[in-house]
Amino acid sequence: MATRKMTFTVPEDVAGQLVHRIPARDRSRYVSHAIADKLREREQRLIRACEMAGGDAELLTMERDWAAPNEQVRNHQLLARSKRL
Repeated sequence: MATRKMTFTVPEDVAGQLVHRIPARDRSRYVSHAIADKLREREQRLIRACEMAGGDAELLTMERDWAAPNEQVRNHQLLARSKRL
């Protein structure tokens, strides 16, 4: 797996806990796994929020209302381009 060296600033108490609890040879792997876990959790929360919003009739109506003007603008732009050709 390709890797990338990165620099982060963390609060002193977090850095101290990391240094005292995780051996030096394991810190990069530990931090990488912790970040990956948090990113997966965030993705799952986003998926759940989208699923919840997808079932909300009021939100679906709002999405359609917002999409309609965009679709009209897009159609107008396509028509204008075709007239220029």
